Formats: sequence, structure tokens, C-alpha cells
Amino acid sequence: MKYRVIGSSPETRREVSVLSLGTMNFGTLVDEDTSFALLDRFAEAGGTFLDTSNNYAFWVNGTQGGESEELLGRWLKSRGAGDEMTIATKLGARPNQPATTFGLDVEGLSARAIRESSERSRERLGIERIHLLYAHVMDEHTPLEETVHGFADVVADGVAGLLGASNHWAWRVERARALAAAAGVPGYEVLQHHHSYLRQRTDIPTLRSPDGNQGLVSGDLLSYLRATPELTQVAYSPLIAGAYVRDDKPLGPGFEHAGTQPRLAAVREVAAETGATVNQVVLSWLMGGAVPVVPLIGASSLAQLEENLGAVDLELTEEQRKKLDSVN
Repeated sequence: MKYRVIGSSPETRREVSVLSLGTMNFGTLVDEDTSFALLDRFAEAGGTFLDTSNNYAFWVNGTQGGESEELLGRWLKSRGAGDEMTIATKLGARPNQPATTFGLDVEGLSARAIRESSERSRERLGIERIHLLYAHVMDEHTPLEETVHGFADVVADGVAGLLGASNHWAWRVERARALAAAAGVPGYEVLQHHHSYLRQRTDIPTLRSPDGNQGLVSGDLLSYLRATPELTQVAYSPLIAGAYVRDDKPLGPGFEHAGTQPRLAAVREVAAETGATVNQVVLSWLMGGAVPVVPLIGASSLAQLEENLGAVDLELTEEQRKKLDSVN
């Protein structure tokens, strides 16, 4: 395994594995025995960065979520895992009532919601402090100042360490960071968006934004990251749910544009050159780019996890990276 540091302050920064394991379906679609086996193998390989959320996975059984956090808490306790593991969770998108579909009736990012949800997450996880706490989705109904101070308060009280923002426009992240800096309180240091080698259209309206998909890494966000190297970008769904290699997993309308097929051809060509899989090339491309990204991998079998772990030692040559990056 390889490692990198996230966070910029001595009090909260963490050394984490360059791959993060997502546990979204653990405890629901992935049974407990399989989930424990995947967590054990990830830890055995040197993985130290685990990701969950307080609403995972409400849509499976029509709950409000929490199943993933609870399972992760049981694994941490049963294995005697301590502060060597970095646990990230999220709040803000938990449905206010049991649900089976995504909607707008969610807890949001008020100071009260931040306090209550972070305390519940800490209890479910069975840890003293949440190492990384994300704002899961944007909340445009709560004043941003309230959200900033709500997160700062749980850091001050030792409930959370690092702070992050997921599925946020770059301008909202920057505005929140500016408010935090002006007030002398902690701000967002880690971002989490969908990112992969294939580019997805950003102009398609979403449930929460008529202006396009704020959950995607775009040129605007990459420019922001280059100018703000103290920020860390985590990429969820980097392998697009298996769509690179599985015909039964369609890419979807967001990838219906002229750039998709040329980029697919390029990544397949580099995979053939290296003897690695397409998935491994994608993960290596993310980890070793000019703006290095932490891929957030998902796995429901040990075979999938082993393939992903194999990307850590795959070093793309300068020529291979140029081949991948030159495709529009």
C-alpha cells in the first residue's frame, strides 16, 4: 500500500492509504460475513481509509439509513481497530422519514442537524472522534454561516476532526472556506465528487440543481484544486459501477457524447500495453495525475477488491499518461 496526507493543520491531518474503501452497501446488499471479509482484506493490504454515510443505505429496505455505519462499528469493535483507521462519514442527506427513493425531504445542514447527526454517527461507529466529517449535499435553505459554525462547533467539541464537502459546487466550497477563515474556525479540507477517466456531461439537471450536476468533477473544480493544493479530492464511483468492463452495466445518458468512445479506446489501449485491467488503469490514472485524487472504491467480492488493490503498484509511463490525457 502507498499513503498520502490529507488535511493541512497539525491537529487534524491524517496519513491515509491512497485508496479508500467505500462501505455504502455493507450491512444491506452486502451481507455481514462478506463485508467483514472485505474489510479484513483491505486492512491486511494496508488500507486505512474507510468511507460511509449516515444515510447508507436507506433505499434498500426503506429506512433512514445507518446500516453501513452500524456494521462498520461492529467490525471496528470486533477487530480491536483503533486510530490507525481513518473513518469518514457524511451527514445532510439522511431522509427525515423512512424512504425507498431519493428526495428533497432530508435533514439538511442546520447547526442542529449537524450536531444531532454527528453524535448519532459517532455512537453507531463506536469511535471517540469522526476523523473526517462531510457535508453530504448542498443545503441552500440554511444560511451558509450557520452551516460553517455548526461544523466548527462539533470539531471544537471533539466530535469530528477534518471537515469535507461532497457534491458541492466549487464556488460554495470556496465561500464556506472564506467564511470559516474570516471567523478563525476550521473549514472544509477534503472534497468528494464523482470522478473517472470517462467524462460525464455536467449540464444535465439533477434533483437538487436545475443548473447541472454539482456532484461531478469538472474543469472548474480541477482548476480550483490546482490553485488550492491544501485541498484533497476524493473520487466516488471511479469505475462507474463496473461499466468499463461489463456490457450489462450501461454508462447512461450522461456519457452520451462524442468524447466517450475515443477515451474508451485509449484506456483499453493502455491496459493492453501494461498488462493491467482497464479498471486498474483508471485508478492509477486518478492516483498519479497532476491533481492526485483518492479513488473511493466499492467492492462486493474479494475478487473485485483484489483487482482494485492491484492498481496501487501500477505506474503509468509519461507517454501513457499523455496518450490518456490528450483525448478530448
